[in-house]
Amino acid sequence: MKNLLKIFLLVTLTVTAVSCGKDNYDEPDSLFSGKVVYNGEPLGVRGSNGDVYLQFWQDGYELQTSFNVYVAQDGSFSAMLFDGTYKLVMNNNRGPWVNNPDTVIVNVKGRTTTDYPVTPYYTLKNIDYSLSGNTLTASFDVTQVSAGRSIEYVALMVNKTKFVDFGDGTHVNWVRNTSVTPGRVTLQLNIADDLNKQVKLYARVGLKISGIDQGLYDTEVHELK
Repeated sequence: MKNLLKIFLLVTLTVTAVSCGKDNYDEPDSLFSGKVVYNGEPLGVRGSNGDVYLQFWQDGYELQTSFNVYVAQDGSFSAMLFDGTYKLVMNNNRGPWVNNPDTVIVNVKGRTTTDYPVTPYYTLKNIDYSLSGNTLTASFDVTQVSAGRSIEYVALMVNKTKFVDFGDGTHVNWVRNTSVTPGRVTLQLNIADDLNKQVKLYARVGLKISGIDQGLYDTEVHELK
């Protein structure tokens, strides 16, 4: 009986030591950051539902491991990582750009910054917002970069939070134009009710591409009040 008790105590101490060892792993302390870019310029995406994300892969273990890093509205992303070499990739149909994702090799050592390049079908530039009375006006340039996809619509949206996009619950008012061609575009929206009802109000423009779930947006959200 004494021998059995000694064995039991030895096993218990061993399990406890292993458990404590697992709990004492170091946390990653290197900040990796970047932006999804075209020609060095960030692209705006929907940030309210986590549909746009990149994947980090790391080799060198028995099993390859990966994890997702979500892209914010302004096209930026960040993650805390251990120092090492990673593969940064994006799956098809994860954004308003051509499905030809590159694999970017990232060597993380301390604070590291690397952008992820994509080729969009269209770009939005020179975006101006103006409010005159109850009428909100947005003007912007639409430029076609890649052929093969037409514009389904462009939209000017307002919301009571800084998340402003095409999704349900992420705009309280909007106006759409379904007959847009590349060039200078102007949209106007009456926001009288929104100015009266909402404590805070933000505006943003976006472009929906035919056959693609994700839209292209202004990288910045314009604060109205």
